[in-house]
Amino acid sequence: MLALERRNLILEKLQNEKRVVVSELSQLYGVSEETIRRDLDKLEKEGLAIKSYGGAVINEDVSIDLPFNVRKNQNVVGKQKMAEIVASLVHDGEHLLLDASTTAVFVAKALKEKERLTVITNSMEILLELADVSGWNIISTGGMMKEGYLAFLGSRTEEVIRSYFVDTVIFSCKALDENWGVMESQEAFGTAKRAMLDSGRKKILVVDNTKFDQTAFSVAGRLRDVDIVVTDAKPSEKWLKLFKEEGVECRYPESVR
Repeated sequence: MLALERRNLILEKLQNEKRVVVSELSQLYGVSEETIRRDLDKLEKEGLAIKSYGGAVINEDVSIDLPFNVRKNQNVVGKQKMAEIVASLVHDGEHLLLDASTTAVFVAKALKEKERLTVITNSMEILLELADVSGWNIISTGGMMKEGYLAFLGSRTEEVIRSYFVDTVIFSCKALDENWGVMESQEAFGTAKRAMLDSGRKKILVVDNTKFDQTAFSVAGRLRDVDIVVTDAKPSEKWLKLFKEEGVECRYPESVR
């Protein structure tokens, strides 16, 4: 097992259990306790964990970005439900923009039964996911690859995004605040999503319930820029009222039964 793979597994365990113990990890992965301590040192330097006596605890700071391969295994059921709702809003033959979020990967999978779609994306993972789909047009934005995110970002990416105008933009975000709106932890992701919001007729924000009432570093757009919010659980009455005031339709599993 590669060190990076082992650290990602440790991080997944931290996400699920909030705490890990060096001796247990040593036995689980068949390496020395010193190797595990080095793994935890690296996770702590990356801001993903906080070392404690005999182990480590998860750093629950919302501004911390987890590796893509860890994030895509979080809330899988919720992402599948949201993806099914989004797929029901897309029609054969549409032109789509999909962002580089893990949620958008689930949406791409749910869309595979559609016909004649054109998908533009800055996600390497989505390009790979759709590589075997026939009858579609798959367009990569290109740009600078962001290490650890499987995402193309930067001015070249934004230039390509702005050269198209699509039927539907499908994207996620790091945080959703009633005053600041749609937010991202890094400016490059925020500017890419602002370009997407300028390049589509209908904008669908796909965001799980844990992102509500959170803030992050970069503003990607205002709530009024969004047409539909798809989430995995019924939002609070405060948010439902806000959506109504801003003219935003909200979809969640109970609402489409």
